[in-house]
Amino acid sequence: MKVGLVGFAGSGKSTVFEWLTGVKPDPAAIQRGQHGMVRVPDERLDWLAAHFKPKKTTYATLEVVDTPGLLTAERKDNPRRLGILREADGLLIVLTGFGGGDLAKELEHFRGELSFADLEIVTGRIGRLEAQIKKPRPAKEREADQAELELLQRIAAALEAGQSLLSLGLSEEQEKTIRSFQLLTLKTEVVLVNAGEEWIGKPLPNDLLALAPQALAAPVKLEMELAELPADDRTAFMQDLGLQEFSKERIIRSIFSGMGLIVFLTVGEDECRAWPIPKGMAAQPAAGAIHTDLSAGFVRAEVVTYEDFRKVGSMKEAKHHGVYRLEGKTYVVHDGDIMHILANK
Repeated sequence: MKVGLVGFAGSGKSTVFEWLTGVKPDPAAIQRGQHGMVRVPDERLDWLAAHFKPKKTTYATLEVVDTPGLLTAERKDNPRRLGILREADGLLIVLTGFGGGDLAKELEHFRGELSFADLEIVTGRIGRLEAQIKKPRPAKEREADQAELELLQRIAAALEAGQSLLSLGLSEEQEKTIRSFQLLTLKTEVVLVNAGEEWIGKPLPNDLLALAPQALAAPVKLEMELAELPADDRTAFMQDLGLQEFSKERIIRSIFSGMGLIVFLTVGEDECRAWPIPKGMAAQPAAGAIHTDLSAGFVRAEVVTYEDFRKVGSMKEAKHHGVYRLEGKTYVVHDGDIMHILANK
């Protein structure tokens, strides 16, 4: 999954990028979108790798794309800056958690910029459709254009009113119609407060949580500085600050799940691997994460939950204890399922 890292200039967004990916920000690369990979920590895969001792262990990853920060004064350039993210699957919105700003107001302002950028795309298409409908065309094409025009007019009205497009209750066919626009306001979002030391041990404000109930917070710059210290000094500083542990791994896992993703696991002496899929996906399309041939020729899936496997220790014992299952095409995969796909060639 490709996650767009976004926020206003000065939010410390690029510091968050380096913290997550280990890649130093390059101002030139950011202008066109700087890419970095994040490995998703998984204690289950750690245990399985220790158990099987495979030749290779592969964790799920997220691709993070850093982009130019949005401007608060010269708004006319913000749609171009956001345009880099149209191909992203989700947005990680970084808020300025230092300097005493209003986090809820900042998030509302940022969402307004997303709506403004989408409105520019939608109104441009509306203008072209209105001109197109006036020209002589076959009735079927005119009807399709009229239906799209009415849909986009509804969407434009919602964006202008600051309403969520999710509240429009769009049908599957209508969603298909607007898919090519890659609207930013329809993308999955996770909110991360780039917190200063003053937020350590404190809850996020209620007005922010009312807008983003699953908002995250991390003292990003502080953790990066602490990580560079010798171990003894680091421990002493963390105790003084009341910081129990680094939050990076927890935050990465929360971003991963916040993007609507889970993993299923495959195990063996050659490789233990976590395969990321959307939550709620059935076994047959999930098999395609490994290879399209497994989805096309899917017969069934052998499934054991990670928790059950850890208790019994082997597939043989899983069968013996009745926790080994055979599941069909429509089985909804659960996070942490250990699966072996059986398929026709």
